[in-house]
Amino acid sequence: MAKDKRKNDVTDQGRLLTGHGTAQSRMQLAAGQLVYRQGEAADAVFYVTDGIVKISVVVPSGKEAVVGIRHAGEFFGTRCLIARRAGTASALTACSLIRVTTSGLIRLLRHQPDFAEMFATYLVRQSLDDQELLVDQLINSAETRLARALLRLAERENGGDAAPIPARINQTVLAEMVGTTRSRVNLFMNKFKREGLIEYNRAGDISVRHALHHVLMAQRSQR
Repeated sequence: MAKDKRKNDVTDQGRLLTGHGTAQSRMQLAAGQLVYRQGEAADAVFYVTDGIVKISVVVPSGKEAVVGIRHAGEFFGTRCLIARRAGTASALTACSLIRVTTSGLIRLLRHQPDFAEMFATYLVRQSLDDQELLVDQLINSAETRLARALLRLAERENGGDAAPIPARINQTVLAEMVGTTRSRVNLFMNKFKREGLIEYNRAGDISVRHALHHVLMAQRSQR
């Protein structure tokens, strides 16, 4: 529900996110294409109009982790207001984006009160989501984290019928998102499939059923 509300809030401000003018532009990306790299100067924020974007971070040891997924109706790169890029953003699927320069974003925040309120609310909600993911990583089992990741990718965390994940995502990427090994992801995926919670094939096509949500409920009841 929170994600749907967030999308509605942003859609209400769509007249300001046109992708046209000196401060805004539209981008079309193929799956796997880079948006920006970790450590680069941050000079713009991005709004996803279609597709899924992956945010990943590489630590000094060289290990990489997926720390965020952004769907249509969400922003990313918001650190452009204060710092350099903290992670790398790339298209997980074919994507349509609107790029707004930092100076253009600041003008919107200063001169469009409704947009400023929506954007501030979005940032607070995104911060809460990030905190929830951190708690998920620290407290919940790898099986539960995988269930949540699949539900989020299919945008079915809060209900709905069986839905396909709109990208072919291999188990290595899922392991990076969950913070476990590929072998354990394979074990849990086979378990979910046997229990009728998901459908998937060797090509990487995955459909998620709402019943997978019960895995999260079972974890909460055990706390």
